[in-house]
Amino acid sequence: MITVHHLNNSRSQRVLWMLEELELPYQVRRYARDARTMLAPRELRQAHPLGKSPIIKHDGYTLIESAAICEYLVELANGRLGAPAELVGKLRYRQFLHYAEGSLMPPLLLKLVLGRIPLIGSRAARKIDPMIRIHLEFVEAELADRPWFAGDTISAADIMMSFPLEAARARAGLNARAHPRTCEWLDTLHARPAYQRALVAGGPYDYA
Repeated sequence: MITVHHLNNSRSQRVLWMLEELELPYQVRRYARDARTMLAPRELRQAHPLGKSPIIKHDGYTLIESAAICEYLVELANGRLGAPAELVGKLRYRQFLHYAEGSLMPPLLLKLVLGRIPLIGSRAARKIDPMIRIHLEFVEAELADRPWFAGDTISAADIMMSFPLEAARARAGLNARAHPRTCEWLDTLHARPAYQRALVAGGPYDYA
């Protein structure tokens, strides 16, 4: 049985969704953010020294990092939600599996953190907007010719891309007028039964 140490409104919602898509047995241990600081509680450090979610425990092993967890779950499920067979699809899959956290998420997180600092922070946060706009334009163009990031079917790359794009729609300018394909993609994944089941398993989630 896989145990997911799940923090509300966090990247770990993707892990729950992926587990539901793969129909792998799991249990959830929920943690709530501090209402004032929005940080993870100290008790999460009992699951892993970094105290960051997602964390999974399985067969005596503890694993962190969303992309690493996704790759592990793909292996457990005998390749389901893995890379397409053709080379181009494999390259896209690998690229977006890591682009989500490596390139797209940092400016979104920086905008959020700076926006919470009075006066100077708010002005600095606005300087991040052009960088985010470039990323959103890139993503929109990538979805112009295919329904999913790696190809014609959903994969772990789409699951990885969900959280930063949900965050972008909530607070960084992603909208249906400027980015219709991306918003359609988000609406499509939100309608999936497995996604809805993951929301029930994880509890309140502000980005769905």
